Amino acid sequence: MLRPRIIPCLLVHKGGLVKTQNFKAPKYVGDPINAVKIFNEKEADELMVLDVDATVNEVEPNYALIAKLAAECRMPLCYGGGVRTAEQASRIIDLGVEKVSVSSAAISDPLLLTRMARAIGRQSVVAVLDVRKKTGLFSKGYELCTHNAKTAHKLDPVVFARQLQEAGAGEIVINSVNHDGEMKGYDIELAKQVRAAVNVPVTVLGGAGSLEHIGDLLKACGVIGAAAGSLFVFKGQYRAVLISYPTPQQKDVLCREALGLQRKI
Repeated sequence: MLRPRIIPCLLVHKGGLVKTQNFKAPKYVGDPINAVKIFNEKEADELMVLDVDATVNEVEPNYALIAKLAAECRMPLCYGGGVRTAEQASRIIDLGVEKVSVSSAAISDPLLLTRMARAIGRQSVVAVLDVRKKTGLFSKGYELCTHNAKTAHKLDPVVFARQLQEAGAGEIVINSVNHDGEMKGYDIELAKQVRAAVNVPVTVLGGAGSLEHIGDLLKACGVIGAAAGSLFVFKGQYRAVLISYPTPQQKDVLCREALGLQRKI
């Protein structure tokens, strides 16, 4: 039976693990390698690591860090940040990473996904779309943005997600800028639109503040990836740093209740 994936998302900034709010004000929350060790112990379904500096600074992926992460990680690992060529993606896969994600490079060159799919397999190609609500009195809907939400693009995220699927993406990640770090719940409407538009796996990121929020996403969208950052690194109203993850029993109950399945006897 296909099961939803519950995925911690780690943001790397200046070599450290950080958490942002609306893509701003990164707060240091620890060492990435230590975080991986803890998520290993907690048996996380999958892990996503995004280097938020690489694309903005136009530098290559940090292969040394990626190698350390892959060597330590005992779960499927997705890495993103600074990837602009299929050759870079292949090098990252060779280091032991299962998936490689691209964001701004996919917008400027969608056929990059085609080349990546040929080089590393479609199942390892992930397209990350950073999406925010349009602002302005007469503006409605969503827009794509890149470079830590500093650059906006006149592209419909739902239509573009379908185009990236056709280009070669084996998974689409929707990251809500407006919900990032707010811990008030996912953008369910955006998730439903993208989930209905594509046939490849979809993962939603941005806004989770409780397991109930993950349940709400699963009830609305079915078998989907539920990614979160703040939920798994903060505790309490003052956001004290404490890495957490649901137990296997909690995950089983959450997924079965959200999908309307009978519990195991």
